[in-house]
Amino acid sequence: MNKVYQYVVDYFSKEMPDAKTELHYGNPFQLVVAVRLSAQCTDKRINLVTPKLFQRYPDAHSMYDATFDELFPFLKSVSYPNSKTADILALAKMLVDDFGGEVPHSVDDLQKLPGVGPKTANVVASVLYGAEVMPVDTHVFRVSDRIGLTTGAKNPLQAEKQLEEGFDKKILSKAHHWLILHGRYVCKARKPMCNKCGLTEVCRFYNSNL
Repeated sequence: MNKVYQYVVDYFSKEMPDAKTELHYGNPFQLVVAVRLSAQCTDKRINLVTPKLFQRYPDAHSMYDATFDELFPFLKSVSYPNSKTADILALAKMLVDDFGGEVPHSVDDLQKLPGVGPKTANVVASVLYGAEVMPVDTHVFRVSDRIGLTTGAKNPLQAEKQLEEGFDKKILSKAHHWLILHGRYVCKARKPMCNKCGLTEVCRFYNSNL
Protein backbone atom coordinates (compact mmCIF):
# COMPACT_ATOMS: atom_id res chain seq x y z
CA MET A 1 0.00 0.00 0.00
CA ASN A 2 1.54 3.32 -1.04
CA LYS A 3 1.88 6.22 1.38
CA VAL A 4 -1.23 8.10 0.20
CA TYR A 5 -3.44 5.05 0.65
CA GLN A 6 -1.86 4.30 4.02
CA TYR A 7 -2.39 7.88 5.18
CA VAL A 8 -6.05 7.74 4.11
CA VAL A 9 -6.58 4.41 5.87
CA ASP A 10 -4.90 5.60 9.07
CA TYR A 11 -6.89 8.84 9.09
CA PHE A 12 -10.33 7.36 8.47
CA SER A 13 -9.72 4.37 10.74
CA LYS A 14 -9.38 6.91 13.54
CA GLU A 15 -11.93 9.52 12.45
CA MET A 16 -14.61 7.32 10.90
CA PRO A 17 -14.15 3.79 12.30
CA ASP A 18 -17.79 2.76 11.92
CA ALA A 19 -18.53 4.16 8.47
CA LYS A 20 -21.60 2.61 6.88
CA THR A 21 -24.40 3.42 4.46
CA GLU A 22 -26.74 6.23 5.46
CA LEU A 23 -29.68 4.54 3.77
CA HIS A 24 -32.21 3.12 6.23
CA TYR A 25 -33.29 -0.49 5.74
CA GLY A 26 -34.46 -3.43 7.80
CA ASN A 27 -33.61 -6.39 5.59
CA PRO A 28 -31.76 -7.21 2.33
CA PHE A 29 -34.80 -6.59 0.13
CA GLN A 30 -35.24 -3.13 1.59
CA LEU A 31 -31.58 -2.30 0.98
CA VAL A 32 -31.79 -3.30 -2.67
CA VAL A 33 -34.87 -1.13 -3.09
CA ALA A 34 -33.31 1.82 -1.26
CA VAL A 35 -30.10 1.66 -3.30
CA ARG A 36 -32.06 1.49 -6.56
CA LEU A 37 -34.17 4.46 -5.51
CA SER A 38 -31.09 6.47 -4.49
CA ALA A 39 -29.74 6.61 -8.05
CA GLN A 40 -29.51 10.30 -9.00
CA CYS A 41 -31.28 11.16 -5.76
CA THR A 42 -30.11 11.90 -2.24
CA ASP A 43 -30.05 9.39 0.60
CA LYS A 44 -31.88 11.99 2.68
CA ARG A 45 -34.80 12.03 0.27
CA ILE A 46 -34.90 8.23 0.07
CA ASN A 47 -34.94 7.95 3.85
CA LEU A 48 -38.02 10.19 3.90
CA VAL A 49 -39.81 7.97 1.39
CA THR A 50 -38.97 4.45 2.50
CA PRO A 51 -40.57 4.25 5.99
CA LYS A 52 -44.11 4.27 4.60
CA LEU A 53 -43.06 2.20 1.60
CA PHE A 54 -41.49 -0.52 3.74
CA GLN A 55 -44.34 -0.46 6.23
CA ARG A 56 -46.68 -1.36 3.39
CA TYR A 57 -44.25 -3.60 1.49
CA PRO A 58 -41.64 -4.99 3.91
CA ASP A 59 -40.41 -7.75 1.60
CA ALA A 60 -40.56 -9.06 -1.94
CA HIS A 61 -43.51 -11.36 -1.25
CA SER A 62 -45.69 -8.52 0.03
CA MET A 63 -44.91 -6.44 -3.09
CA TYR A 64 -45.37 -9.31 -5.55
CA ASP A 65 -48.95 -8.52 -6.51
CA ALA A 66 -48.73 -4.75 -6.19
CA THR A 67 -49.70 -2.67 -9.22
CA PHE A 68 -47.96 0.36 -10.66
CA ASP A 69 -50.77 2.61 -9.50
CA GLU A 70 -50.52 1.23 -5.97
CA LEU A 71 -46.75 1.66 -5.69
CA PHE A 72 -46.26 4.94 -7.54
CA PRO A 73 -47.71 7.23 -4.82
CA PHE A 74 -44.98 6.06 -2.44
CA LEU A 75 -42.25 6.99 -4.94
CA LYS A 76 -43.61 10.07 -6.68
CA SER A 77 -41.24 12.44 -4.87
CA VAL A 78 -38.01 10.66 -5.90
CA SER A 79 -36.15 11.27 -9.15
CA TYR A 80 -37.42 9.34 -12.17
CA PRO A 81 -40.40 7.88 -10.27
CA ASN A 82 -41.96 6.13 -13.27
CA SER A 83 -38.93 4.05 -14.19
CA LYS A 84 -38.06 3.35 -10.57
CA THR A 85 -41.59 2.21 -9.79
CA ALA A 86 -41.50 -0.18 -12.74
CA ASP A 87 -38.06 -1.48 -11.73
CA ILE A 88 -39.01 -2.07 -8.11
CA LEU A 89 -42.14 -3.99 -9.09
CA ALA A 90 -40.22 -6.17 -11.55
CA LEU A 91 -37.40 -6.64 -9.04
CA ALA A 92 -39.80 -7.94 -6.38
CA LYS A 93 -41.36 -10.40 -8.83
CA MET A 94 -37.98 -11.74 -9.96
CA LEU A 95 -36.78 -12.15 -6.39
CA VAL A 96 -39.82 -14.27 -5.60
CA ASP A 97 -39.94 -16.21 -8.87
CA ASP A 98 -36.22 -16.86 -9.33
CA PHE A 99 -34.66 -16.54 -5.87
CA GLY A 100 -37.36 -17.63 -3.43
CA GLY A 101 -37.78 -14.07 -2.20
CA GLU A 102 -34.17 -13.84 -1.02
CA VAL A 103 -31.59 -11.34 -2.22
CA PRO A 104 -28.79 -13.23 -3.99
CA HIS A 105 -25.22 -13.01 -2.71
CA SER A 106 -23.27 -12.82 -5.96
CA VAL A 107 -22.75 -9.64 -7.94
CA ASP A 108 -23.59 -11.50 -11.15
CA ASP A 109 -26.96 -12.66 -9.80
CA LEU A 110 -27.71 -9.23 -8.36
CA GLN A 111 -27.21 -7.70 -11.79
CA LYS A 112 -29.95 -9.93 -13.17
CA LEU A 113 -32.46 -7.94 -11.12
CA PRO A 114 -34.35 -5.17 -12.99
CA GLY A 115 -32.74 -1.78 -12.47
CA VAL A 116 -29.67 -3.23 -10.75
CA GLY A 117 -26.50 -2.32 -12.63
CA PRO A 118 -22.87 -2.98 -11.65
CA LYS A 119 -22.67 -0.11 -9.16
CA THR A 120 -25.89 -0.99 -7.36
CA ALA A 121 -24.94 -4.67 -7.29
CA ASN A 122 -21.53 -3.84 -5.82
CA VAL A 123 -23.06 -1.60 -3.16
CA VAL A 124 -25.57 -4.27 -2.11
CA ALA A 125 -22.99 -7.07 -2.10
CA SER A 126 -20.57 -4.90 -0.16
CA VAL A 127 -23.02 -3.72 2.49
CA LEU A 128 -24.90 -6.98 2.97
CA TYR A 129 -22.27 -9.59 2.41
CA GLY A 130 -18.91 -7.86 2.81
CA ALA A 131 -17.95 -8.44 -0.82
CA GLU A 132 -14.46 -7.25 -1.63
CA VAL A 133 -15.54 -4.67 -4.21
CA MET A 134 -15.32 -0.89 -4.55
CA PRO A 135 -18.53 0.68 -5.89
CA VAL A 136 -17.70 4.03 -7.48
CA ASP A 137 -20.36 6.74 -7.44
CA THR A 138 -19.87 10.43 -8.17
CA HIS A 139 -18.51 11.11 -4.68
CA VAL A 140 -15.97 8.27 -4.78
CA PHE A 141 -14.90 9.17 -8.31
CA ARG A 142 -14.35 12.83 -7.41
CA VAL A 143 -12.72 12.33 -4.02
CA SER A 144 -10.35 9.56 -5.08
CA ASP A 145 -9.12 11.70 -7.98
CA ARG A 146 -8.71 14.83 -5.88
CA ILE A 147 -6.79 13.09 -3.13
CA GLY A 148 -4.60 11.21 -5.58
CA LEU A 149 -5.81 7.69 -4.89
CA THR A 150 -6.57 7.39 -8.60
CA THR A 151 -4.65 8.82 -11.52
CA GLY A 152 -6.02 9.46 -14.97
CA ALA A 153 -9.20 7.45 -14.43
CA LYS A 154 -11.63 8.50 -17.14
CA ASN A 155 -14.65 6.59 -15.87
CA PRO A 156 -15.91 4.82 -12.73
CA LEU A 157 -14.70 1.41 -13.91
CA GLN A 158 -11.11 2.62 -14.27
CA ALA A 159 -11.29 4.28 -10.86
CA GLU A 160 -12.77 1.11 -9.36
CA LYS A 161 -9.87 -1.00 -10.62
CA GLN A 162 -7.26 1.42 -9.26
CA LEU A 163 -8.95 1.62 -5.86
CA GLU A 164 -9.33 -2.14 -5.59
CA GLU A 165 -5.62 -2.49 -6.28
CA GLY A 166 -4.67 0.27 -3.85
CA PHE A 167 -6.67 -0.69 -0.76
CA ASP A 168 -6.34 -3.92 1.14
CA LYS A 169 -9.24 -6.08 -0.03
CA LYS A 170 -10.41 -6.62 3.55
CA ILE A 171 -11.25 -2.93 3.99
CA LEU A 172 -12.72 -2.15 0.57
CA SER A 173 -16.28 -2.10 1.89
CA LYS A 174 -15.43 0.37 4.63
CA ALA A 175 -13.20 2.44 2.34
CA HIS A 176 -16.15 2.85 -0.03
CA HIS A 177 -18.15 4.50 2.75
CA TRP A 178 -15.20 6.60 3.89
CA LEU A 179 -14.90 8.18 0.45
CA ILE A 180 -18.65 8.65 -0.01
CA LEU A 181 -19.11 10.35 3.35
CA HIS A 182 -15.99 12.47 2.91
CA GLY A 183 -17.29 13.61 -0.46
CA ARG A 184 -20.75 14.28 0.88
CA TYR A 185 -19.75 16.37 3.88
CA VAL A 186 -16.19 17.66 3.37
CA CYS A 187 -14.78 17.26 -0.13
CA LYS A 188 -17.86 18.71 -1.80
CA ALA A 189 -18.09 19.05 -5.56
CA ARG A 190 -18.36 22.82 -5.92
CA LYS A 191 -16.61 24.01 -2.80
CA PRO A 192 -14.39 21.48 -1.01
CA MET A 193 -13.96 22.34 2.67
CA CYS A 194 -10.19 21.95 2.75
CA ASN A 195 -9.98 23.87 6.04
CA LYS A 196 -11.89 21.03 7.71
CA CYS A 197 -10.08 18.18 5.96
CA GLY A 198 -7.51 16.00 7.68
CA LEU A 199 -6.03 14.75 4.42
CA THR A 200 -4.43 17.96 3.16
CA GLU A 201 -0.92 16.67 3.88
CA VAL A 202 -1.23 14.12 1.09
CA CYS A 203 -4.09 15.56 -1.01
CA ARG A 204 -3.07 16.20 -4.60
CA PHE A 205 -5.80 18.80 -5.16
CA TYR A 206 -4.95 20.80 -2.04
CA ASN A 207 -1.20 20.79 -2.59
CA SER A 208 -1.51 21.71 -6.27
CA ASN A 209 -3.38 24.86 -5.28
CA LEU A 210 -0.96 26.16 -2.65
